[in-house]
Amino acid sequence: FMSVTAITTGIWLVFLQIFPKAQNVAWSSVNFKSMLTWSPKPTNYSYTVEFSELGQDRERMPHCIRTMEPECDLTAELKNLKAYYSADILSEPMRGVSSDLIEFPHVRSEKFSPYYDTAIGRPEFKIEVSSDKRKMTLHVTDVPTALFNEDNKRLNIRDVFGDNLQYKVTYRKAKSTGKNKRH
Repeated sequence: FMSVTAITTGIWLVFLQIFPKAQNVAWSSVNFKSMLTWSPKPTNYSYTVEFSELGQDRERMPHCIRTMEPECDLTAELKNLKAYYSADILSEPMRGVSSDLIEFPHVRSEKFSPYYDTAIGRPEFKIEVSSDKRKMTLHVTDVPTALFNEDNKRLNIRDVFGDNLQYKVTYRKAKSTGKNKRH
């Protein structure tokens, strides 16, 4: 009975051209892989994502037009990393289905900046101790990002942040009083 009701409801939604608005719209970004997500997963309708730098004209994401997925990867499109962006998620008919609606229901995201809002993962590191055990060297490998330069070379966080990238290292000598030294 439940599936018959769901199918009947879906048919009526299409017939009446009611397309539910997206909900729980959120940006997430780790190491500059910038995703826009929302819910619910559509049935009998689809979503289209339009985005823009704040104050600029909106453009549609080619791989997020009439999509049946509740997410869109905008990593490659957000070229000005320090800019703030917003996105609209439009609820539309599925591909191949027409509609008489002039304006489709939509929801706007909060503003988002790849540079300021991405979470940075933990760097790889290696500790090297000299043979006389008097010297310790910490080797840090910068985290790779989801970004590429014009030569298609993957960028790491140092390439993106430059001199603004700093690591804080805390260490304690054996048999010490427990006071930390920071460098």
